[in-house]
Amino acid sequence: MAEIERETMEYDVVIVGAGPAGLSAAIRLKQLDPNREVVVLEKGSEVGAHILSGAVLDPCGLDALIPDWKEKGAPLNVPVKEDNFYMLGEAGKVRIPNFPMPPLMNNHGNYIVSMGNVCRWMAEQAEELGIEIFPGMACSEIVYDEAGNVKGVVAGEFGKEADGSHGPNYEPGMELHGKYVFLSEGVRGSLSKEVIAKYDLSQDKEPQKFGLGMKEIWEIDPAKHKEGSVTHTMGWPLGKNAGGGSFIYHLENNQVYVGFVVHLNYRNPHLFPYMEFQRFKHHPMVAELLEGGKRVAYGARAISEGGYQSMPKMVAPGVALLGCSVGMVNVPRIKGNHNAMLSGMAAAEAAHAAIEAGRSGDELTEYETEVRTGAIGKDLKKVRNVKPLWSKYGLLASLTLGGFDMWTNTFGFSLFGTLKHGKTDAEATEQASTHKPIEYPKPDGKLSFDRLTNVSFSMTNHEESQPAHLQLKDPNVPMSVNMPKYAEPAQRYCPAGVYEVVDDKFVINFQNCVHCKTCDIKDPSQNINWVTPQGGDGPNYPNM
Repeated sequence: MAEIERETMEYDVVIVGAGPAGLSAAIRLKQLDPNREVVVLEKGSEVGAHILSGAVLDPCGLDALIPDWKEKGAPLNVPVKEDNFYMLGEAGKVRIPNFPMPPLMNNHGNYIVSMGNVCRWMAEQAEELGIEIFPGMACSEIVYDEAGNVKGVVAGEFGKEADGSHGPNYEPGMELHGKYVFLSEGVRGSLSKEVIAKYDLSQDKEPQKFGLGMKEIWEIDPAKHKEGSVTHTMGWPLGKNAGGGSFIYHLENNQVYVGFVVHLNYRNPHLFPYMEFQRFKHHPMVAELLEGGKRVAYGARAISEGGYQSMPKMVAPGVALLGCSVGMVNVPRIKGNHNAMLSGMAAAEAAHAAIEAGRSGDELTEYETEVRTGAIGKDLKKVRNVKPLWSKYGLLASLTLGGFDMWTNTFGFSLFGTLKHGKTDAEATEQASTHKPIEYPKPDGKLSFDRLTNVSFSMTNHEESQPAHLQLKDPNVPMSVNMPKYAEPAQRYCPAGVYEVVDDKFVINFQNCVHCKTCDIKDPSQNINWVTPQGGDGPNYPNM
């Protein structure tokens, strides 16, 4: 096949992903030099279309980036007014008092937000500064120079047929070159994964760990609505089957975010995370809140949970990884957007200084130093043992030991040092024969819903004639390996019903995909590779 000829565009900095990290980097670059040439490429149909978040925002990142955000109308309208923590049993609950919790767990001063709307507002601020933002422009390839350094990306390739050939309306896309490229793709981004592997950036680091977060927006009875209320739960229905928990956040307009997180290091391949979420809503506390209401949106995404010890090296020649491309979520707080913003600022400041000094295409080591030793590193280091303690000793022991460790880290030390994670989430999956199948109640269509019905509330869409973006390294593995050994868990771990076994055949319904990346993470044979579909395809979250 002849080499594809593409137009090229030159910039100072090329940014992949218009999330909080990428937009913060773009804004900070322009603040430092209004003449800096910056472009932001977003695979969603619009900025915010693919943003799904736990949605309680620590504004420290925004305070640093745009100190007058209130005057400029940032959509932070609901300050947190109360914090509730519960341990659930099947029919009851026990409240965990707030006073013994470490100060970092306090949500005072935080806001319940739609991160999609926050990013839309940030994009407006960026465009006012002269930043070019191109939505619907998926980045499908890294461009390397002759020395093997990153010099750009390919964006906007359209019109491939299902077999990968060029259709009649094929568009080759263009190459966007930069002195530096920032990857802010979110969790398990395809380009970030390539860069981490190519430059062995995870060498001597702990494996990254993940959770699957699922969320619905509900409109509820105004009499039950408590604007500014934040509730977190642990325990039922997961019990000993998996780590995880829930969040219930009351925002404005009688709306509530109902979310559920399942840690993906669970061992039993019969576990069905989506159905655990649906079962959770039948707990008396939750059912009473939602009764008479209606679900108006649904989404899912993976969450990076490895923390401080799992962050890969963040820089390679010509490229830097930002935000969740690195994994900057504070797990016990379920917050990472503030760190994403701070990482974008740090990368921008490092790139600005480098370009001013006449550098390009090298490693921005100053960025990595700032992340590990500055505010982000300090935030994550305090909680670095919570996840491995939970994985090793279970929920109850981790509450005590993890809480104790967070308290001592508040004063600058840990009796545990830095604990290891050990296995990847894929390696944690055990054979189906060693576990009992789990029976799940059928969704009732009022509080709980089947996957395909819920996927319709994510407004996801993929052009069906394009190549499947969920690629099997070996098409025989699902039925010859995963089915006999693990009862083919893709049927269950996917929260969008993408994978089915029909008449002894493995079927991939890629049109359903909500871009959560769970399959790329949890497949026990690591046989599924998630790559970027055409730009604009995927979910179109309204205000998740």
